[in-house]
Amino acid sequence: MNGIAGFLRLSPLIPRSVELALAMLLCGCSTMSSTGPSSRAISGADEKSIAQSQIRVVDVSDSVARQLIATGRDSLFSDTLGDGYPIGTIVGRGDVLDISIWEAPPAALFGSAGSDTRIATSSTSIARGTSLPVQMVDNLGRIQIPFVGSVQAEGRTLQEIGNDIKARLMRKANQPQVMVRLAGNATANVTVVGDVANSTRMPLSTKGERLLDALASAGGVKQPVGKMTIQVTRGQKVEALPLETVIRDPRQNIRLQADDVVTVLFQPYTFTALGATTKNEEIPFEGTGLSLAQALGRVGGLQDQRADAKGVFIFRFEDPKALGLASDSLIRTTPEGKIPVIYKVDLRNPATFFTAQSFPIHDKDVLYVSNAPLADIQKFLNIISSTVVPLYTIEALVNNNN
Repeated sequence: MNGIAGFLRLSPLIPRSVELALAMLLCGCSTMSSTGPSSRAISGADEKSIAQSQIRVVDVSDSVARQLIATGRDSLFSDTLGDGYPIGTIVGRGDVLDISIWEAPPAALFGSAGSDTRIATSSTSIARGTSLPVQMVDNLGRIQIPFVGSVQAEGRTLQEIGNDIKARLMRKANQPQVMVRLAGNATANVTVVGDVANSTRMPLSTKGERLLDALASAGGVKQPVGKMTIQVTRGQKVEALPLETVIRDPRQNIRLQADDVVTVLFQPYTFTALGATTKNEEIPFEGTGLSLAQALGRVGGLQDQRADAKGVFIFRFEDPKALGLASDSLIRTTPEGKIPVIYKVDLRNPATFFTAQSFPIHDKDVLYVSNAPLADIQKFLNIISSTVVPLYTIEALVNNNN
């Protein structure tokens, strides 16, 4: 800038008024506005702050992308929770049982019961079946059966209960047969809450209801599938996956267990694009993830006249483990245990475009593209052309009129 100013002072062809206007512009060059830090300023952030362990600047490479993918992979329901087993065969307190007792002819004990079913076994003999009033397992885990008395039901299968009743009727009824059916399930239930049409408490059966069955019983989700996360709480374990992953991978549609809590969360993931990109705004993306290449495509790419292809940066609060840093290293972290990291991307390198297809974009990332070094010079020249030329024209008109 000093060379330009010297040239203007020595040139006899520049009118005095234009020279004064240029001098004012040159004085403001050092404070000319910019859209953000330059590539050199960001790259130097690591050197300035490394002593205080505040910021890390990491060059994006294939090995870095692979490490981030390995450490950031979601835990799968099939691995952490397992597929489980069908519910409904083990009886608990509050369950309602339907019990039917059959006797071979001549029926002696239950033959004269009011509600019975008859099956002809020959031309002269009829087998009688009696359905007892439904029995609810009491707070002691027991039920009451006529001519049998108190029967332990809690913690036993339907077949075990039936065999117990049959054994205790052997000396009282004629060849008794007992059938026990679960009429009402009060103990094996799943709670479905969150961003669903209707929160519900769904009973489980011997069919073995699965995760998507629970969502269907709640009327489905309110928001687009790509923006939903499904969380399963089982005891002390809490695991979450994008709903789209559960739909695409049948293994993640796990069989639910008693007292599971299914929470459906609306989580619109976003990243922010700033600097020399075609669009500067907050961009939403799906819960299944987004790559750097896709992110650049969604913002319309870089501005050819402004962008520094070697100065593409991703600002993120990162887990130290993702960078291979020990938890006990001297790192200043956020209250959530994160550290500020700037990932530097060189799009002048053709190999980077392959890495960009796998490098993951996270929620709340900031994608920033710095201006090319010549962009600020071009901005200054544009200011000169829009300010000096009109002044020169006015000066010429005044001289002609004189």
